[in-house]
Amino acid sequence: MSNSIESHLVEKRVFKPTREFAKAARIGSLADYRRLYEASIKQPEKFWAAQAGELRWQQKWTKVLEWKPPFAKWFLGGKLNAAENCLDRHLVGPRRNKAAIIWEGEPGEKRTLTYHQLHREVCKFANVLKRNGVKKGDRVLIYMPLIPEAAIAMLACARIGAVHSVVFGGFSSESIKDRLNDSGAQVVVTADGGYRRGQTVTLKQNVDHALEGNTAVRRVIVFRRANLDIHIEEGRDVWWHREMDYVNATCPPAGFDSEHPLFILYTSGSTGKPKGILHTTGGYLTSAHTTTKFIFDLREDDVYWCTADVGWITGHSYLVYGPLANGATCVMYEGAPNWPEPDRFWEIIANYGVTILYTAPTAIRAFIKWGDEHPAKHDLTSLRLLGTVGEPINPEAWMWFRDKIGGGRCPIVDTWWQTETGAIMIAPLPGATPTKPGTATLPFFGIDAAIVDDQGREVGPNEGGKLVVRKPWPSMLRTIFGDKARYKKTYWSEVKGCYFTGDGARRDKDGYFWIVGRIDDVLNVAGHRLGTAEVESALVSHPSVAEAAVVGRPDEIKGQGVVAFVTLREGEIPTNDLKEKLRKHVGHAIGPIAKPDEIRFADALPKTRSGKIMRRLLKELAGGGSVTGDTTTLEDLGVLAKLVKRDE
Repeated sequence: MSNSIESHLVEKRVFKPTREFAKAARIGSLADYRRLYEASIKQPEKFWAAQAGELRWQQKWTKVLEWKPPFAKWFLGGKLNAAENCLDRHLVGPRRNKAAIIWEGEPGEKRTLTYHQLHREVCKFANVLKRNGVKKGDRVLIYMPLIPEAAIAMLACARIGAVHSVVFGGFSSESIKDRLNDSGAQVVVTADGGYRRGQTVTLKQNVDHALEGNTAVRRVIVFRRANLDIHIEEGRDVWWHREMDYVNATCPPAGFDSEHPLFILYTSGSTGKPKGILHTTGGYLTSAHTTTKFIFDLREDDVYWCTADVGWITGHSYLVYGPLANGATCVMYEGAPNWPEPDRFWEIIANYGVTILYTAPTAIRAFIKWGDEHPAKHDLTSLRLLGTVGEPINPEAWMWFRDKIGGGRCPIVDTWWQTETGAIMIAPLPGATPTKPGTATLPFFGIDAAIVDDQGREVGPNEGGKLVVRKPWPSMLRTIFGDKARYKKTYWSEVKGCYFTGDGARRDKDGYFWIVGRIDDVLNVAGHRLGTAEVESALVSHPSVAEAAVVGRPDEIKGQGVVAFVTLREGEIPTNDLKEKLRKHVGHAIGPIAKPDEIRFADALPKTRSGKIMRRLLKELAGGGSVTGDTTTLEDLGVLAKLVKRDE
């Protein structure tokens, strides 16, 4: 029996960049991309040194790369400051008074911060941190709503060499406690509360619960956002606004070693113990700056909106560090996409003239479910580029995004990357790469990605295998915080000499990468190994379906049976007849082997607040057991409760 992942989904639609877009783009043809890519793979150090040279260095590096597998050091001997690169260097010339952040709160408040104003706020808050005893190398945990102060706190840490660890504002007190214990943070920056779907989220209260019995945290700095009545612990808790009154706006940016830690960001581990992914300054900033510039084809007059929260790597790289290092204008929105109505995103795009929208496939599938009438109400013609991130996008969701949001004229950059990679690894260049719905297309410059079998041999076209990266890149994680052995085992033991991504994929005859799902989620049906993403895409291509999640359950005969959880579009009625039609539809799209053994209709699917479907919980349900896994990162426990009830 072959161990390779089989791939059966065929996608023949191809969309070439328009002549107008290609003409004005940074990279204007596939031939140019291939020539530059080839050069970047042959001489990666030369390529990355040229890109790093666009940043402001207080001291130039003496060596580009030191690679002692699996540990990398980039731009050795170089000194720089991440906040200086995102702010100070834009203060000379017209960017000084350009909008850096345009913010809208869920209740409707609006604020704009120019580069000059943002710089001033960051310097003041950096002085607040220093006043409260924060020094170079100290860890600061940030637990905030999506407000400008979240980015200000991150950049203030970077300015003084403190290491920030942002915990997403939707996480529970247990999640905060775990991350505090692991990181050894002594200072927490939070808010009294935030807004989500018209409700207030009690952030400070969650911090108080997390700190019960904790003696390491000596200071909690609280921003007043929601005017909640909160507990202030004398001697430990201080108000942000009061502290800002005690300091001035002068804080020169100190130069830090290129390998100085910039942040720790926790990602869920299969063992349940969160993994603290450690990123350093010079390499991370180089990759974030470079990918933002090329992949979003960023121009001086763009109004750029990455909808991710700063609690995720996407918010770190493509809402804060990447765009601000490029001097971009970033839109930041605090709340839910359907509050108070399902057209909130489209209203924001029309109001601010957003030109680039970067969002998640799960959000796109929610928009499809809510109905086409909502985007149709708004003028979206300011958009010139669309992007997706977070998981593979189903071809039909890609087409809807292109037609209904982009008006058929905007290129889509479907980006593949991870918390661990720090920056985008595989994506189209919008003026150069012909796109196909559902594929992240080709690797970015300097990224040596490949698909290999269990023995580490590269597989042929349209053969499934493990997605690996064979050469180091600047923004790669340096280790798992405090656990080098786990870093080696998790990422470098599966395929000798390669970084193992954990994803299954295939490459088509044009060399395009198709991600077929996490290797852990691969279904083993009667000796056939099928990627969940393909079965889900087949289901979503049916006109009645908005979203689907596919998992395996034990089957005595086949090894695993296929169980599909399906959310229908508005107005569709769940019937047994429709179940049978969907089974046949999958059989037709992929083959009889992939037909779901069981289809369960669900009003909604259990997701994390970043929009990832929690297949692990669905797997437990499908297997007939009760749900025992960690549910602290779930956005809405009610969704799971409904599914469990139907199961009983």
